[in-house]
Amino acid sequence: MSETLPSRGPLLRALPGTVMVVDDTPANLQLLDELLRSRGHHVLLFPRGALALKAARRHPPDVILLDILMPEMDGFEVCRQLKADPQLAQIPVIFLSALGDVESKVRAFAAGGVDYVAKPFQEEEVLARINTHLCLHQLGQALDDERQQLELLVRERTADLERAQRVGRIGSW
Repeated sequence: MSETLPSRGPLLRALPGTVMVVDDTPANLQLLDELLRSRGHHVLLFPRGALALKAARRHPPDVILLDILMPEMDGFEVCRQLKADPQLAQIPVIFLSALGDVESKVRAFAAGGVDYVAKPFQEEEVLARINTHLCLHQLGQALDDERQQLELLVRERTADLERAQRVGRIGSW
């Protein structure tokens, strides 16, 4: 007798988001720009890490694709600075690099990256990883919103209870 596995539900699909791409190679920027825009994403392109950091502080993106080998500031340092900023620390950073060695991957994760794609990359892999991290980011934001609403509701109910106790002249233990 053979058992069948239950069918899996539809994959989670993230809403299109703002994707920042940081890469010093113009061809990579153009390819990723076309690919991501064709899927409905808003794309921000930066050839250097310092420019990307300034822009992220002004308008935080939903996810960042980050090259490692760049002039002036490498991707590891860009990621460390992003993660050190409380306003930007929750933005998922996906490293996209020609460095395929284990040490580079470990350094990327230690710097705060959430994923790593080796160049040359497959478009569908990049899209799948972006979708996954956008979903996680969007779910995390929804949970934060829900938590804030619950905290507000608890404060309101506590204030109501305190008012009722004052009116009824009963104490709480």
